[in-house]
Amino acid sequence: MTPHRYANPLIAPPTRPMPRHVGIVGAGTIGPDIGYYLKSALPNLSLTLVDVAQAPLDAAIARFGEYARKAVARGKMSAVQADGVTQGLVGSLDYDAIAGCDWVIEAATERLDLKRRIFADVEARVAPDALVTSNTSSLPAARLFEAMRHPERATVTHFFAPAWRNPAVEVIDWPLAAPGLLDHLRRVFTATGKVPLTTADVPCFMLDRIFDNWCNEAAMLLGQASARQIDAVAGEFVHAGPFFVLNLAHGNPIIIETNTLQAEEEGEHYRPATVFGSVERWLAGAPGDRVDVPADAAASIRDRLAGVLFSQSVDILDRGIGRAADLDLGCRIALGFRRGPLDLMRDQGEAQAARILERFARERPGMPMPRQAIAGYWRFRRYVEVDDVDQVKIVTLRRPEARNALHDGMTDEILEVIRTHERDAAVRGFVITGDGTKAFCAGADIGRFPSLLGDAHAAAQYARDCSRLLAHLDTMDKPVVAALNGFALGGGFELAMRCRSIVAMRDAWMQLPEITLGILPGIGAMVVPYRRWPAAAAVFHGMLRRAEKISATRAHEFGIVDGLADEPHALVALAVARVHALAAGAGGIAGRAGALAPLVPVEPFAESGMALSAEAIALMEAAIRDAAAAPTLADALEIGYRAFGASACTAAAREGIAAFTERRRPDFTRTG
Repeated sequence: MTPHRYANPLIAPPTRPMPRHVGIVGAGTIGPDIGYYLKSALPNLSLTLVDVAQAPLDAAIARFGEYARKAVARGKMSAVQADGVTQGLVGSLDYDAIAGCDWVIEAATERLDLKRRIFADVEARVAPDALVTSNTSSLPAARLFEAMRHPERATVTHFFAPAWRNPAVEVIDWPLAAPGLLDHLRRVFTATGKVPLTTADVPCFMLDRIFDNWCNEAAMLLGQASARQIDAVAGEFVHAGPFFVLNLAHGNPIIIETNTLQAEEEGEHYRPATVFGSVERWLAGAPGDRVDVPADAAASIRDRLAGVLFSQSVDILDRGIGRAADLDLGCRIALGFRRGPLDLMRDQGEAQAARILERFARERPGMPMPRQAIAGYWRFRRYVEVDDVDQVKIVTLRRPEARNALHDGMTDEILEVIRTHERDAAVRGFVITGDGTKAFCAGADIGRFPSLLGDAHAAAQYARDCSRLLAHLDTMDKPVVAALNGFALGGGFELAMRCRSIVAMRDAWMQLPEITLGILPGIGAMVVPYRRWPAAAAVFHGMLRRAEKISATRAHEFGIVDGLADEPHALVALAVARVHALAAGAGGIAGRAGALAPLVPVEPFAESGMALSAEAIALMEAAIRDAAAAPTLADALEIGYRAFGASACTAAAREGIAAFTERRRPDFTRTG
């Protein structure tokens, strides 16, 4: 698989403009969903749907309006945005309608001969530099595009259902793709909210190898248990069992096609179970159904399903089909697995994983087995990407399913990168940014906090433990610059505060929303801003006590943000320049705060109008005052940790955390 220059595709300047006119061939199920995703992300985009029949075109255009109305009703989209989605949308029976497209996506039936005819029709009408991609889930690019006049402008972009909401898309690397093609597509997808996963050009690529063989293996177990029983055991691994999903997607023909293709290419052990040819719909239960499964049968099913996951995963890595981080992430966000297969292997441990694979090899001769020590497969960075730009390490936070929120795993990976390179003379410093264009970091995962309610000592220690990265940043000689590619909430903003400098996209914003949960920010927000930006103390009073948002432009006016950018690549360039400017000078947070601006009493209401806890606000104000008077930064931070611990013992914290987990608005009028 050809390596790409940057793991974060938004680092490089664009080589082509964002798409302006996209054509989609196939107005069945997934084609319109792909189109709706693109129109939602790029409202000014012109979109042309082409099909051989008028009825699916009419249904597809009606679906755009229905999706947009639902989005407005749920508060996910404004009426103006909804109008943008339904404007500039055309359906046509004539391929001539795509003549002006700069990107055409084929989303027709999985038939090689049909797809090749479509590509010939497309090439006859579009410009030589227009991109052409196929949404196939299994057919290799080398087969699809071999008859094209300009195969270098084509590749596979494999979306996952529902394509308007599922963030994953596989982008296939194949030898004839033009230099820069994949990087452009990865940039487009990342900028529009997708998570591009690059894979090699093999049958079924990466994620369908997991899903199709998972389903095929489930069917082969039907002699031991029913579909409902197998789905029930599979529920330990996924949110919905294989037979339930096959019913939902009418997927039996897909498994026959994909596994037949794998069998022809890679061996008879991939041949689809014969039962797929005789069943239209499975007697499957719904996710979460209580189903009695005898213990021995459950153990056998569990081993077999784990075995196929482990077997396919090691094969994907051994053959370079995909990267470990992409494999685990893709299985979670595209396929609904609770844990990625490599994390499942790690959870089992070497001995147990080896036992499962050995049993699978006996039951399924020919299936791939590990080519290296088992533990080597799960040693990789899961939550950060690292790039090199002009002697600066760019650390990209990558937890798209959690808007790049901090947790122990991510914190430790950031620390590992910094500790590995901070003594390297060839590295001038570091930039921390977020994946995508929406979120720098959505804060810190609540994690263990609900179990700490009522225990002030344990909660305070939790805050100290969560501060290990921030405490390290405080003592570093080399500069670390935060590049806010999107919003920074709570712990994410606290992370940015501890970097030597902050730069931001012009439309980024920051917020400290902890008070809306009835708790206090525990890892520096009640301390650090008053020592770094004393002239903006009143701003932070409002952010802390009323959860007020501050825009990047306003933060720039107060000196909190040191520079603004309008494009992601310009943001990284600005951050790198800041690293070089700061590399020769000393930095750090002031040991003592200046005179604290008065904490003018406020009513217990957030900026949004939500009622807040007066008790939590009083705890916060006392902590701010005491921390400002503390003689050292360490003393001040300790006051913040203890105040966070005290807030964990309030009725407001119990109500706020309960409301968060129950996805409802907290009622602090009952708690004080």
